[in-house]
Amino acid sequence: MQKRPFGKSALSASPIGLGCMGFSEFYGQPTDEAEAIATLNAALDLGVDHFDTAEMYGMGANEKLLGKAFKGKMDNLVIATKFGIGRDRQTGAVTGLDGSRDSVRASCEGSLRALGVDTIDLYYQHRMDPATPIEETMQALVELMEEGKIRAIGLSECSAQTLRRACAVHSVAAVQSEYSLFSRDIEDEVIPACIELGVSLVAYSPLGRGLLTGRYGTKDKGLSETDYRNIQPRFAGDNYAANLALVEVVKSIAERHDAHPAQIALAWVLAQGEHVMTIPGTTKLSNLRSNLQAAKITLSDEDMAQLSSLSAQVKGDRYGDMSSVNR
Repeated sequence: MQKRPFGKSALSASPIGLGCMGFSEFYGQPTDEAEAIATLNAALDLGVDHFDTAEMYGMGANEKLLGKAFKGKMDNLVIATKFGIGRDRQTGAVTGLDGSRDSVRASCEGSLRALGVDTIDLYYQHRMDPATPIEETMQALVELMEEGKIRAIGLSECSAQTLRRACAVHSVAAVQSEYSLFSRDIEDEVIPACIELGVSLVAYSPLGRGLLTGRYGTKDKGLSETDYRNIQPRFAGDNYAANLALVEVVKSIAERHDAHPAQIALAWVLAQGEHVMTIPGTTKLSNLRSNLQAAKITLSDEDMAQLSSLSAQVKGDRYGDMSSVNR
């Protein structure tokens, strides 16, 4: 796959990376460590060179997993992690958002230790802290860059206004946000701001948290009790049935291309422009192999029109509480 740059930074990677959260938390029980490490190394063999994690995924366990899997192999990779969401170490409950200088520095040191590296390639603020001006957080990140502890700065789920304020302090390499056939709210303001400022978009949950894979049935979602999708609006009640009906459009287009629905959904995201990269998450090697084939699919104008019509019909917000996104 031809690489795409992360904004104006020196970093670049293949357009389809790997979201690693599910190995440690949120989508049921954590993956067996040996199995997870084997899958991560298989990803390297398949050409994946962009891996996304965060301090809060497994409360450090996900970063440690990547550090163990990729020890001595990180030179040609982009490892992205995130800071700013506090959690109770006993219960796992979210305790708040913190973008203060002291918190940024402490989180960075913790992530460096967990990953086993001297420098983090791409360091995102995971959610914007309403109590700390973005200028203060950015200045702390610039200091870390000057010290050689991070290579590039990212923001996750920020508004266009926040992005502009941040870029007035220092260039931002990437904005990470949910973006898919089912989630296009950032097209009105955030994506135009990214294009204007030369910032890449890293699309997470490009498969609608699995809905766009076509694997779910109307009667049994097949989700474990600990899967956080059980409480998400798009997986609830009538919303779920309505959204599954929309997936039939994706399936029909997939049949025309002799492809998997997930590949069609990813091809649509990649077709939005060279400024867009994506990090579909999976813990299964078969899914990873399939996802990577999406880069070879070219969608017709008719395909694009049909797919682009779906978002207006989606039922339910992408989070139960949308207060911490796009601000």
